[in-house]
Amino acid sequence: MTSSILQTAARLLMPLLLLFAVFLLLRGHNQPGGGFVGGLVVAASFVLYSIAFGVKAARRALLVRPATLLGTGLLVALVSGLPAVVAGHPFMTALWTTVGAGSMAIAVGTPLVFDVGVFLAVIGVVLTIVFTLAEAVLAED
Repeated sequence: MTSSILQTAARLLMPLLLLFAVFLLLRGHNQPGGGFVGGLVVAASFVLYSIAFGVKAARRALLVRPATLLGTGLLVALVSGLPAVVAGHPFMTALWTTVGAGSMAIAVGTPLVFDVGVFLAVIGVVLTIVFTLAEAVLAED
């Protein structure tokens, strides 16, 4: 049985950690952050949730299996290199486009797509390992 203080803290911290992870993901590539660090923060938030409420509750909160996130992340990272090939450049060459107009225009490129793939893959790998180990330890007790 975990404490109500830990459960309350987990409920309050999880949305903040998820928001911070998205910030790290989007900030990535040009400044410290990116898909790897953002994925670790997401995984840490679900680990905190699993400590507070149990692994089954954390799996339900995740909504998808970690292995699905891993496979999807690898696929997205792989697909991020294809636009360069279609454009006649070497695989994984960064391509950029501008979204928006005027002062609201932002540059979006294939490195962001790659970072999203890494983000999803890291979440999937870490949570697969943590959930599997936690369930094994609980099965021993």
